[in-house]
Amino acid sequence: MQATKSVFLAISSLFFSIGFLAIGYGMIMTFIGVYLQENGTSDIVIGLINAAFFLGAIASSIFSQKIISSVGHIRSFATFASLMVITFLLHSLLVDEFFWAVLRLISGFAYYGLLIILESWLNEKSTNEQRGQILAIYTTVFYLSTALGQLLLNLQGDLRHMIFSIGAVLVLFSVIFIAMTKIQEPILKPFERYSFPKLYNIVPLALTGSFISGFLIGGFFTMLPLYILKIFDSKEVLSLFMTFSILGGLISQWPIGKLSDIYGRRKLIALMGLFVALVSLAFFILPPSETVIYILGVLLGVSIFCIYPLSLSRANDVIDENKDIVEISRALLFAYGIGSFLAPIVIGFGFSYLSDQILFILFFVLGIYLALYSLSKKRVADDDMSVFVYVPVTSGVVMPEFDPRQDQEWVDEQQAKV
Repeated sequence: MQATKSVFLAISSLFFSIGFLAIGYGMIMTFIGVYLQENGTSDIVIGLINAAFFLGAIASSIFSQKIISSVGHIRSFATFASLMVITFLLHSLLVDEFFWAVLRLISGFAYYGLLIILESWLNEKSTNEQRGQILAIYTTVFYLSTALGQLLLNLQGDLRHMIFSIGAVLVLFSVIFIAMTKIQEPILKPFERYSFPKLYNIVPLALTGSFISGFLIGGFFTMLPLYILKIFDSKEVLSLFMTFSILGGLISQWPIGKLSDIYGRRKLIALMGLFVALVSLAFFILPPSETVIYILGVLLGVSIFCIYPLSLSRANDVIDENKDIVEISRALLFAYGIGSFLAPIVIGFGFSYLSDQILFILFFVLGIYLALYSLSKKRVADDDMSVFVYVPVTSGVVMPEFDPRQDQEWVDEQQAKV
Protein backbone atom coordinates (compact mmCIF):
# COMPACT_ATOMS: atom_id res chain seq x y z
CA MET A 1 0.00 0.00 0.00
CA GLN A 2 2.80 2.38 0.95
CA ALA A 3 4.65 1.50 -2.26
CA THR A 4 1.54 2.29 -4.31
CA LYS A 5 1.16 5.69 -2.63
CA SER A 6 4.80 6.51 -3.31
CA VAL A 7 4.37 5.65 -6.99
CA PHE A 8 1.29 7.83 -7.37
CA LEU A 9 3.04 10.67 -5.55
CA ALA A 10 6.05 10.34 -7.85
CA ILE A 11 3.94 10.56 -11.01
CA SER A 12 1.60 13.29 -9.77
CA SER A 13 3.71 15.83 -11.66
CA LEU A 14 2.91 13.96 -14.87
CA PHE A 15 -0.82 14.22 -14.22
CA PHE A 16 -0.55 17.96 -13.55
CA SER A 17 1.39 18.36 -16.79
CA ILE A 18 -1.20 16.31 -18.71
CA GLY A 19 -3.99 18.41 -17.20
CA PHE A 20 -2.50 21.74 -18.29
CA LEU A 21 -1.80 20.42 -21.78
CA ALA A 22 -5.34 19.05 -22.15
CA ILE A 23 -6.92 22.34 -21.09
CA GLY A 24 -4.95 24.14 -23.77
CA TYR A 25 -5.58 21.40 -26.34
CA GLY A 26 -9.35 21.46 -25.85
CA MET A 27 -9.55 25.24 -25.84
CA ILE A 28 -7.42 25.88 -28.93
CA MET A 29 -8.87 22.97 -30.93
CA THR A 30 -12.37 24.44 -30.63
CA PHE A 31 -11.37 28.10 -30.90
CA ILE A 32 -9.45 27.83 -34.19
CA GLY A 33 -12.54 27.14 -36.29
CA VAL A 34 -14.68 29.59 -34.33
CA TYR A 35 -12.29 32.48 -34.88
CA LEU A 36 -11.70 31.70 -38.54
CA GLN A 37 -15.44 31.52 -39.20
CA GLU A 38 -15.96 34.91 -37.56
CA ASN A 39 -13.08 36.22 -39.67
CA GLY A 40 -14.89 35.19 -42.88
CA THR A 41 -12.74 32.17 -43.76
CA SER A 42 -14.52 29.56 -45.90
CA ASP A 43 -15.54 26.25 -44.34
CA ILE A 44 -13.27 24.37 -46.76
CA VAL A 45 -10.21 26.31 -45.65
CA ILE A 46 -11.16 25.93 -41.98
CA GLY A 47 -11.39 22.18 -42.53
CA LEU A 48 -7.97 22.07 -44.20
CA ILE A 49 -6.37 24.14 -41.43
CA ASN A 50 -7.84 21.87 -38.76
CA ALA A 51 -6.78 18.78 -40.71
CA ALA A 52 -3.19 20.06 -40.66
CA PHE A 53 -3.13 19.50 -36.89
CA PHE A 54 -3.96 15.82 -37.31
CA LEU A 55 -1.48 15.50 -40.17
CA GLY A 56 1.15 16.74 -37.74
CA ALA A 57 -0.08 14.17 -35.23
CA ILE A 58 0.32 11.36 -37.76
CA ALA A 59 3.83 12.56 -38.61
CA SER A 60 4.66 12.71 -34.91
CA SER A 61 3.65 9.08 -34.41
CA ILE A 62 6.19 8.13 -37.07
CA PHE A 63 9.13 10.48 -36.48
CA SER A 64 9.04 12.01 -32.99
CA GLN A 65 10.35 8.89 -31.23
CA LYS A 66 13.68 9.28 -33.05
CA ILE A 67 14.01 12.80 -31.64
CA ILE A 68 13.09 11.66 -28.12
CA SER A 69 15.50 8.72 -28.24
CA SER A 70 18.32 10.96 -29.50
CA VAL A 71 18.17 13.82 -26.97
CA GLY A 72 16.19 12.38 -24.06
CA HIS A 73 12.75 12.92 -22.59
CA ILE A 74 13.26 16.17 -20.68
CA ARG A 75 15.08 17.95 -23.53
CA SER A 76 12.50 16.67 -26.01
CA PHE A 77 9.66 17.83 -23.77
CA ALA A 78 11.19 21.29 -23.54
CA THR A 79 11.66 21.35 -27.33
CA PHE A 80 8.12 20.25 -28.20
CA ALA A 81 6.61 22.53 -25.55
CA SER A 82 8.62 25.47 -26.91
CA LEU A 83 7.33 24.72 -30.40
CA MET A 84 3.75 24.75 -29.12
CA VAL A 85 4.25 28.06 -27.29
CA ILE A 86 5.84 29.61 -30.38
CA THR A 87 3.02 28.46 -32.66
CA PHE A 88 0.34 29.69 -30.22
CA LEU A 89 1.91 33.14 -30.01
CA LEU A 90 2.45 33.37 -33.76
CA HIS A 91 -1.26 32.66 -34.26
CA SER A 92 -2.03 35.85 -32.39
CA LEU A 93 0.45 37.95 -34.38
CA LEU A 94 -0.66 37.22 -37.94
CA VAL A 95 -3.92 35.94 -39.42
CA ASP A 96 -3.04 34.20 -42.66
CA GLU A 97 -4.71 30.96 -43.71
CA PHE A 98 -1.64 29.21 -45.12
CA PHE A 99 0.48 30.42 -42.20
CA TRP A 100 -2.05 29.10 -39.70
CA ALA A 101 -2.14 25.73 -41.48
CA VAL A 102 1.64 25.45 -41.07
CA LEU A 103 1.36 26.44 -37.42
CA ARG A 104 -1.34 23.83 -36.82
CA LEU A 105 0.84 21.19 -38.50
CA ILE A 106 3.77 22.03 -36.21
CA SER A 107 1.60 22.20 -33.08
CA GLY A 108 0.03 18.81 -33.91
CA PHE A 109 3.48 17.27 -34.25
CA ALA A 110 4.66 18.85 -31.00
CA TYR A 111 1.53 18.04 -29.02
CA TYR A 112 1.57 14.34 -29.86
CA GLY A 113 5.29 14.25 -29.18
CA LEU A 114 4.52 15.55 -25.69
CA LEU A 115 1.90 12.82 -25.23
CA ILE A 116 4.44 10.15 -26.23
CA ILE A 117 6.87 11.46 -23.61
CA LEU A 118 4.26 11.62 -20.84
CA GLU A 119 2.78 8.20 -21.62
CA SER A 120 6.18 6.52 -21.79
CA TRP A 121 7.05 8.01 -18.40
CA LEU A 122 3.77 6.74 -16.93
CA ASN A 123 4.45 3.34 -18.44
CA GLU A 124 7.97 3.27 -17.05
CA LYS A 125 6.84 4.09 -13.51
CA SER A 126 3.81 1.75 -13.44
CA THR A 127 3.82 -1.87 -12.37
CA ASN A 128 1.42 -4.34 -13.99
CA GLU A 129 -0.86 -4.14 -10.97
CA GLN A 130 -1.04 -0.34 -11.06
CA ARG A 131 -1.48 0.28 -14.77
CA GLY A 132 -5.26 -0.05 -14.71
CA GLN A 133 -5.59 2.52 -11.93
CA ILE A 134 -3.08 4.91 -13.45
CA LEU A 135 -4.69 4.69 -16.89
CA ALA A 136 -8.11 5.39 -15.35
CA ILE A 137 -6.72 8.50 -13.61
CA TYR A 138 -5.01 9.58 -16.83
CA THR A 139 -8.29 9.24 -18.73
CA THR A 140 -10.27 11.13 -16.09
CA VAL A 141 -7.74 13.96 -15.89
CA PHE A 142 -7.69 14.23 -19.68
CA TYR A 143 -11.49 14.38 -20.06
CA LEU A 144 -12.02 16.84 -17.19
CA SER A 145 -9.19 19.11 -18.34
CA THR A 146 -10.38 19.09 -21.95
CA ALA A 147 -13.90 19.96 -20.75
CA LEU A 148 -12.52 22.79 -18.61
CA GLY A 149 -10.75 24.19 -21.66
CA GLN A 150 -14.12 24.63 -23.39
CA LEU A 151 -15.36 26.93 -20.63
CA LEU A 152 -12.50 29.35 -21.31
CA LEU A 153 -14.16 30.19 -24.64
CA ASN A 154 -16.51 32.42 -22.63
CA LEU A 155 -13.76 34.92 -21.89
CA GLN A 156 -14.55 38.46 -22.97
CA GLY A 157 -12.24 40.84 -24.81
CA ASP A 158 -9.79 40.34 -27.66
CA LEU A 159 -10.17 36.57 -27.79
CA ARG A 160 -7.58 35.94 -30.49
CA HIS A 161 -4.74 37.33 -28.40
CA MET A 162 -6.17 36.19 -25.07
CA ILE A 163 -6.88 32.56 -25.97
CA PHE A 164 -3.54 31.92 -27.61
CA SER A 165 -1.67 33.66 -24.79
CA ILE A 166 -3.53 31.55 -22.22
CA GLY A 167 -2.73 28.44 -24.26
CA ALA A 168 0.96 29.36 -24.23
CA VAL A 169 0.88 29.91 -20.45
CA LEU A 170 -0.79 26.52 -19.90
CA VAL A 171 1.91 24.75 -21.90
CA LEU A 172 4.60 26.55 -19.90
CA PHE A 173 2.96 25.39 -16.67
CA SER A 174 3.22 21.82 -17.92
CA VAL A 175 6.95 22.34 -18.49
CA ILE A 176 7.46 23.43 -14.87
CA PHE A 177 6.10 20.13 -13.54
CA ILE A 178 8.20 18.09 -15.96
CA ALA A 179 11.40 20.08 -15.35
CA MET A 180 11.17 19.25 -11.65
CA THR A 181 10.45 15.53 -12.08
CA LYS A 182 12.95 12.95 -10.84
CA ILE A 183 11.47 10.03 -12.79
CA GLN A 184 14.02 8.01 -14.72
CA GLU A 185 13.85 8.43 -18.48
CA PRO A 186 12.61 5.25 -20.20
CA ILE A 187 13.94 3.78 -23.41
CA LEU A 188 11.59 3.99 -26.39
CA LYS A 189 11.64 0.85 -28.49
CA PRO A 190 11.21 0.98 -32.28
CA PHE A 191 8.14 -0.77 -33.62
CA GLU A 192 6.96 -2.45 -36.79
CA ARG A 193 4.37 -1.01 -39.16
CA TYR A 194 1.35 -3.15 -39.95
CA SER A 195 -0.15 -2.86 -43.40
CA PHE A 196 -3.84 -2.05 -43.30
CA PRO A 197 -4.86 -4.97 -45.57
CA LYS A 198 -3.01 -7.35 -43.23
CA LEU A 199 -4.53 -5.69 -40.18
CA TYR A 200 -8.02 -5.81 -41.69
CA ASN A 201 -7.72 -9.56 -42.06
CA ILE A 202 -6.82 -9.88 -38.37
CA VAL A 203 -9.14 -7.37 -36.67
CA PRO A 204 -11.62 -5.95 -39.25
CA LEU A 205 -14.18 -4.63 -36.76
CA ALA A 206 -11.55 -3.05 -34.52
CA LEU A 207 -9.91 -1.32 -37.49
CA THR A 208 -13.24 -0.07 -38.88
CA GLY A 209 -14.39 1.11 -35.46
CA SER A 210 -11.11 2.94 -34.84
CA PHE A 211 -11.29 4.77 -38.17
CA ILE A 212 -14.94 5.76 -37.70
CA SER A 213 -14.27 6.83 -34.12
CA GLY A 214 -11.43 9.06 -35.32
CA PHE A 215 -13.70 10.61 -37.94
CA LEU A 216 -16.47 11.27 -35.41
CA ILE A 217 -14.21 12.77 -32.75
CA GLY A 218 -12.16 14.74 -35.28
CA GLY A 219 -15.38 16.18 -36.70
CA PHE A 220 -16.68 16.87 -33.20
CA PHE A 221 -13.71 18.97 -32.10
CA THR A 222 -13.02 20.80 -35.36
CA MET A 223 -16.25 21.30 -37.34
CA LEU A 224 -19.20 20.73 -35.00
CA PRO A 225 -18.43 24.04 -33.19
CA LEU A 226 -19.02 25.84 -36.50
CA TYR A 227 -22.46 24.23 -36.80
CA ILE A 228 -23.43 25.22 -33.25
CA LEU A 229 -22.32 28.80 -33.85
CA LYS A 230 -24.33 29.00 -37.07
CA ILE A 231 -27.46 27.92 -35.20
CA PHE A 232 -27.10 29.89 -31.95
CA ASP A 233 -24.45 32.57 -32.66
CA SER A 234 -23.29 32.32 -29.04
CA LYS A 235 -19.89 31.32 -27.68
CA GLU A 236 -21.50 30.63 -24.32
CA VAL A 237 -23.86 28.04 -25.83
CA LEU A 238 -20.96 26.55 -27.78
CA SER A 239 -18.66 26.25 -24.77
CA LEU A 240 -21.37 24.65 -22.62
CA PHE A 241 -22.37 22.27 -25.42
CA MET A 242 -18.77 21.12 -25.85
CA THR A 243 -18.29 20.81 -22.10
CA PHE A 244 -21.44 18.73 -21.62
CA SER A 245 -20.50 16.51 -24.56
CA ILE A 246 -17.03 15.76 -23.19
CA LEU A 247 -18.41 15.10 -19.71
CA GLY A 248 -20.96 12.77 -21.30
CA GLY A 249 -18.06 10.88 -22.83
CA LEU A 250 -16.34 10.63 -19.45
CA ILE A 251 -19.34 9.38 -17.45
CA SER A 252 -20.20 6.79 -20.09
CA GLN A 253 -16.84 5.01 -19.98
CA TRP A 254 -17.48 2.90 -16.90
CA PRO A 255 -21.06 1.69 -17.60
CA ILE A 256 -20.41 1.05 -21.29
CA GLY A 257 -17.20 -0.78 -20.43
CA LYS A 258 -18.93 -2.99 -17.87
CA LEU A 259 -21.78 -3.77 -20.26
CA SER A 260 -19.29 -4.72 -22.98
CA ASP A 261 -17.51 -7.08 -20.57
CA ILE A 262 -20.84 -8.82 -19.97
CA TYR A 263 -22.51 -8.76 -23.40
CA GLY A 264 -19.49 -8.51 -25.69
CA ARG A 265 -17.83 -5.77 -27.67
CA ARG A 266 -19.65 -6.58 -30.93
CA LYS A 267 -23.08 -5.77 -29.49
CA LEU A 268 -21.91 -2.63 -27.68
CA ILE A 269 -20.14 -1.27 -30.78
CA ALA A 270 -23.35 -1.87 -32.72
CA LEU A 271 -25.35 -0.17 -29.96
CA MET A 272 -23.04 2.86 -29.93
CA GLY A 273 -23.21 3.09 -33.72
CA LEU A 274 -27.00 3.03 -33.59
CA PHE A 275 -26.94 5.57 -30.76
CA VAL A 276 -24.76 7.93 -32.85
CA ALA A 277 -27.26 7.62 -35.69
CA LEU A 278 -30.26 8.31 -33.43
CA VAL A 279 -28.65 11.32 -31.76
CA SER A 280 -27.65 12.69 -35.19
CA LEU A 281 -31.24 12.23 -36.34
CA ALA A 282 -32.43 14.13 -33.26
CA PHE A 283 -30.36 17.13 -34.33
CA PHE A 284 -32.51 17.18 -37.50
CA ILE A 285 -35.88 16.60 -35.89
CA LEU A 286 -35.90 18.43 -32.56
CA PRO A 287 -36.41 22.22 -32.53
CA PRO A 288 -33.16 24.01 -31.67
CA SER A 289 -33.11 25.35 -28.13
CA GLU A 290 -30.37 25.64 -25.55
CA THR A 291 -31.80 22.94 -23.30
CA VAL A 292 -32.26 20.53 -26.21
CA ILE A 293 -28.79 21.14 -27.57
CA TYR A 294 -27.16 20.53 -24.18
CA ILE A 295 -29.02 17.24 -23.73
CA LEU A 296 -28.07 16.16 -27.24
CA GLY A 297 -24.47 17.13 -26.47
CA VAL A 298 -24.35 14.76 -23.50
CA LEU A 299 -25.91 11.96 -25.55
CA LEU A 300 -23.51 12.56 -28.43
CA GLY A 301 -20.56 12.40 -26.04
CA VAL A 302 -21.86 9.16 -24.56
CA SER A 303 -21.89 7.59 -28.01
CA ILE A 304 -18.84 8.84 -29.90
CA PHE A 305 -16.25 8.69 -27.10
CA CYS A 306 -16.82 5.00 -26.36
CA ILE A 307 -16.31 3.59 -29.85
CA TYR A 308 -12.50 3.65 -29.89
CA PRO A 309 -12.02 2.00 -26.46
CA LEU A 310 -14.57 -0.63 -27.48
CA SER A 311 -12.71 -1.21 -30.77
CA LEU A 312 -9.43 -1.57 -28.91
CA SER A 313 -11.05 -4.08 -26.55
CA ARG A 314 -12.43 -6.00 -29.52
CA ALA A 315 -8.90 -6.28 -30.92
CA ASN A 316 -7.67 -7.66 -27.60
CA ASP A 317 -10.53 -10.18 -27.64
CA VAL A 318 -9.77 -11.67 -31.05
CA ILE A 319 -5.98 -11.40 -31.35
CA ASP A 320 -4.22 -14.74 -30.96
CA GLU A 321 -1.48 -14.99 -28.37
CA ASN A 322 1.16 -15.35 -31.07
CA LYS A 323 0.24 -11.97 -32.57
CA ASP A 324 1.89 -8.74 -31.41
CA ILE A 325 -0.94 -7.00 -29.55
CA VAL A 326 1.07 -3.82 -28.99
CA GLU A 327 1.86 -3.36 -32.68
CA ILE A 328 -1.72 -4.01 -33.74
CA SER A 329 -3.01 -1.56 -31.12
CA ARG A 330 -0.65 1.07 -32.48
CA ALA A 331 -1.94 0.44 -35.98
CA LEU A 332 -5.51 0.93 -34.71
CA LEU A 333 -4.43 4.24 -33.20
CA PHE A 334 -2.96 5.18 -36.57
CA ALA A 335 -6.30 4.37 -38.25
CA TYR A 336 -7.99 6.56 -35.65
CA GLY A 337 -5.60 9.38 -36.58
CA ILE A 338 -6.38 9.04 -40.29
CA GLY A 339 -10.09 9.28 -39.54
CA SER A 340 -9.48 12.44 -37.47
CA PHE A 341 -7.44 13.91 -40.34
CA LEU A 342 -10.10 13.26 -42.98
CA ALA A 343 -13.08 14.49 -40.93
CA PRO A 344 -12.51 18.27 -41.11
CA ILE A 345 -11.65 18.08 -44.80
CA VAL A 346 -14.76 16.10 -45.80
CA ILE A 347 -17.08 18.07 -43.52
CA GLY A 348 -15.57 21.39 -44.62
CA PHE A 349 -16.27 20.60 -48.28
CA GLY A 350 -19.75 19.42 -47.31
CA PHE A 351 -20.49 22.66 -45.47
CA SER A 352 -19.46 24.70 -48.50
CA TYR A 353 -21.08 22.74 -51.33
CA LEU A 354 -23.96 20.82 -49.76
CA SER A 355 -25.51 21.84 -46.44
CA ASP A 356 -24.67 22.64 -42.84
CA GLN A 357 -26.54 19.44 -42.00
CA ILE A 358 -23.92 17.35 -43.82
CA LEU A 359 -22.08 16.79 -40.55
CA PHE A 360 -24.99 14.95 -38.98
CA ILE A 361 -25.81 13.20 -42.23
CA LEU A 362 -22.28 11.78 -42.21
CA PHE A 363 -22.52 10.92 -38.52
CA PHE A 364 -25.87 9.19 -39.15
CA VAL A 365 -24.54 7.16 -42.10
CA LEU A 366 -21.35 6.15 -40.28
CA GLY A 367 -23.34 5.18 -37.18
CA ILE A 368 -25.74 2.97 -39.13
CA TYR A 369 -22.89 1.43 -41.11
CA LEU A 370 -20.91 0.67 -37.95
CA ALA A 371 -23.95 -0.91 -36.27
CA LEU A 372 -24.71 -3.17 -39.23
CA TYR A 373 -21.07 -4.01 -39.86
CA SER A 374 -20.54 -4.89 -36.21
CA LEU A 375 -23.52 -7.24 -36.12
CA SER A 376 -22.26 -8.97 -39.27
CA LYS A 377 -19.11 -10.11 -37.44
CA LYS A 378 -18.75 -13.23 -35.35
CA ARG A 379 -19.34 -13.15 -31.64
CA VAL A 380 -16.30 -13.77 -29.44
CA ALA A 381 -16.70 -16.62 -26.96
CA ASP A 382 -16.93 -15.55 -23.32
CA ASP A 383 -13.77 -17.44 -22.44
CA ASP A 384 -11.80 -15.57 -25.09
CA MET A 385 -12.90 -12.08 -24.08
CA SER A 386 -10.48 -9.67 -22.47
CA VAL A 387 -11.67 -6.71 -20.35
CA PHE A 388 -12.58 -3.14 -21.20
CA VAL A 389 -9.95 -0.49 -20.39
CA TYR A 390 -10.54 3.26 -20.27
CA VAL A 391 -8.31 5.24 -22.65
CA PRO A 392 -8.04 9.01 -23.16
CA VAL A 393 -9.82 10.65 -26.06
CA THR A 394 -6.37 11.53 -27.44
CA SER A 395 -3.43 9.14 -27.10
CA GLY A 396 0.13 8.79 -28.28
CA VAL A 397 1.70 5.70 -29.82
CA VAL A 398 3.12 4.58 -26.46
CA MET A 399 -0.38 4.01 -25.06
CA PRO A 400 -0.60 0.38 -26.29
CA GLU A 401 2.47 -0.48 -24.18
CA PHE A 402 0.78 1.16 -21.20
CA ASP A 403 -2.38 -0.94 -21.69
CA PRO A 404 -2.68 -3.29 -18.67
CA ARG A 405 -4.32 -5.97 -20.84
CA GLN A 406 -0.86 -7.01 -21.91
CA ASP A 407 -0.64 -8.74 -18.52
CA GLN A 408 -2.84 -11.84 -18.48
CA GLU A 409 -2.85 -12.04 -14.69
CA TRP A 410 -4.38 -8.57 -14.51
CA VAL A 411 -7.01 -9.55 -17.08
CA ASP A 412 -7.92 -12.70 -15.14
CA GLU A 413 -8.26 -10.67 -11.93
CA GLN A 414 -10.53 -8.10 -13.57
CA GLN A 415 -12.67 -10.74 -15.24
CA ALA A 416 -13.30 -12.32 -11.85
CA LYS A 417 -14.87 -9.01 -10.74
CA VAL A 418 -17.36 -8.85 -13.64
